[in-house]
Order: sequence, then structure tokens, then C-alpha cells
Amino acid sequence: MFKKKPFFIVFEGVEGCGKSYQSKKLFNKLKRYKIKGILTREPGGTKSSELIRNLILKDYFNKNTKEKFDKYTDTLLYLAARNEHVKNKIKPALLKKQVVICDRFTDSTLAYQVYGKQVDIGFINNIHKKILGKIKPNLVFILKVSAKSSKLRLKKRKSKNRYDNFAQSFYTKAQQSFLKIAKNKKNYFVLDSSSNDAELEKKIFNIVKKYLNI
Repeated sequence: MFKKKPFFIVFEGVEGCGKSYQSKKLFNKLKRYKIKGILTREPGGTKSSELIRNLILKDYFNKNTKEKFDKYTDTLLYLAARNEHVKNKIKPALLKKQVVICDRFTDSTLAYQVYGKQVDIGFINNIHKKILGKIKPNLVFILKVSAKSSKLRLKKRKSKNRYDNFAQSFYTKAQQSFLKIAKNKKNYFVLDSSSNDAELEKKIFNIVKKYLNI
């Protein structure tokens, strides 16, 4: 029997892994069970965070110039968007004992900024301590995808951002980072999303059912 409680679920993975699709599917299924929740994403989720998202994800500055944000400027923008998101959307929903489903969260920062760009982890941890407080996911799904499936999905995307146009080696490295983060963590589930079918949907929902006691 489901007992109303705050619960935070995060979907992580590289571009084209199907996390946005699966997070929507899960949200709709929980709705059918009359479980109150919100579906959100990072970077973004609130009006102010979406403004920051647009700045981060578009090809900022002229493509012909070599001028790009420094990796710490880039990281600070992600963390600024997260601060707005946590304060104005995630925290209020959890206080109302809702289920929060989020497409990306702190592990993406670790995978891309720390492992990928060698941003100092201490720098990020200090800011997280301030902006997150005790908020952390109860359940994390890492969706692992084959290079072929990821490539096909990215090709089909109508609107792309700069993260959709990186070399395959970048995605391979990022995926390895997500797997490293998930290792030996009981509330982390690594699932193959190369097919991204009803079978995967079912697996995810069965795990969530167990945690929420539906």
C-alpha cells in the first residue's frame, strides 16, 4: 500500500540514452496510480534555470572565434541553474511529500565536469553542500546505451544542442564515468537502454514499485 512520502528519482546517462523518454513514461505511470509527483529536468526546470540552460547549451559566441566559456564558468552556470531548480521546484515538491522525477542531476556534473573536463571536485562539493543541504536522490537509474543506438537517436533529433554534436569518444568516456559513479551503490540501477522498449519501462517501474511500496 502506497504511503505518501517525499521521494526523489533521477535518470542519468549520455545523450541519446533514452532517459527523457523513460522519465516521462514513469511519470505517466505513477499518475495512473494517483501518485502525486512532478517531472523536471536539469539544467532547467524553472523559468530562471531554463534561461541559464539556453545560455549553456546553445553554441554560445561566434563559431569562428576561439572564445568559449572557461570550464569553471561553465560549471558555475550549471550550479547556478541547479540552485534555482532545487530552491524553487525540487525542495517545495519534496516538502509536499511528492515524488520528484528528474532528468539529470548531480551525477551529470561529476561525469561531464569532473571526469570529463577535470574540474576540481572539491570546488563542486563545497557549492553542493550549500545549495543542496540534505537533498539527494533516493533512487538513480543509469541508462547504458550502445554507440549505435545513441547515434541513431541523436540523428533523429529535430533540435540539437552542443552536447549532441560531440565525438563518439566523448560519449564513451562519459558513459564510463556514469558506470564508475554507480559502482557499489545500492540505490543505483544500471539498465541497458539500447532497445529503450516496453521491457525497459517495465523493469524501471518494477523497481520503483518496490521502493514506493505500491
